[in-house]
Amino acid sequence: MTQLMHSSAHHLQCRSPLSMTFWLSLILVVTLSLSGCNEDKSQPLPGDGQWRVINWWAVWCAPCRDEIPELNQLAKDPSIVVLGVNFDGKVGDPLQVDSERLGIAFALLENDPATQLGVPRPTVLPTTLIVNPEGVVVATLVGPQTERSLRSRMTKDIKGG
Repeated sequence: MTQLMHSSAHHLQCRSPLSMTFWLSLILVVTLSLSGCNEDKSQPLPGDGQWRVINWWAVWCAPCRDEIPELNQLAKDPSIVVLGVNFDGKVGDPLQVDSERLGIAFALLENDPATQLGVPRPTVLPTTLIVNPEGVVVATLVGPQTERSLRSRMTKDIKGG
């Protein structure tokens, strides 16, 4: 046991300054990398002060494909911001390819906003959130929606119903 302790101590003393620099640099890189893991990388949602309709969709979801034209129509209203979230978490080129394939004409979010909005991530598609101009989620709608059903839900909230 004494020889093992002596051997370990001798090993530590024999390290070159270059070796110590390497290990200290490695520790610094790992520490900085891990500290970045806890940062909130969420961006403010577009459309602050406006009605927002946030829709989770996927290419393999038939009801999602059916409601895209309805959401595209709603997105033409300048007082409403329609945002899409790919359920499969696609970003970049794969997201662009899927959105073009479905004919999506509204803005897409690359980061899932569920946590930021204080709601659970949807487990059923399609799911649509209605967020009022104050930033409060006033409705979670499961299943395909129409432009009319979405407008009706916003009107209901305005009237206090």
